[in-house]
Amino acid sequence: MSFAIPDIELWNAAVNGDREAFGQLFRRHYGLLYQYGGKICSDTSTLEDCIQELFVELWQKKKDTRVQFVKAYLLQALKYKLYKSFRDHKPVQTLEGAEEPFEISHENLLISRDEDRARTAGIADALNKLPPRQKEVIYLKIYKGLRYEEVSEVMGLNYQVVRNLLCQALKSFRKLLEP
Repeated sequence: MSFAIPDIELWNAAVNGDREAFGQLFRRHYGLLYQYGGKICSDTSTLEDCIQELFVELWQKKKDTRVQFVKAYLLQALKYKLYKSFRDHKPVQTLEGAEEPFEISHENLLISRDEDRARTAGIADALNKLPPRQKEVIYLKIYKGLRYEEVSEVMGLNYQVVRNLLCQALKSFRKLLEP
């Protein structure tokens, strides 16, 4: 799959009614959306439905949607769609100050085939001890390679808060890894 055409150009073409550009955006970002959504929702049929609904709604409302960072916009929109799906279909029990669950699976932590399994398990244990927001910022920034601006948009936080949160998350992570 070629990424020669920047996302924003595909987006602008799609907004102007180009079905092929819209299809390319879908194909280009489906895997990322599925992986990210899998961290929020373990029900694959709900996840697939939400991704599909997201793109249907984007096509229907394409003229009304202004976007600066396409990848970040899609991730954020999927996150909200999944949370809305939970709210609409499941009784939600919230605790004051509780955050939405965000899990980082063990598979995301495999650095190489030769790495020691005990070390990998230690890393996964340390990451899963972090608060949900810290896990999410690490996942988006480090594992998915999003820029701070994109992470900021996905998480609904301002740029500096994201930088501070990542710094705090990495400090906490290092402390958890110390023997």
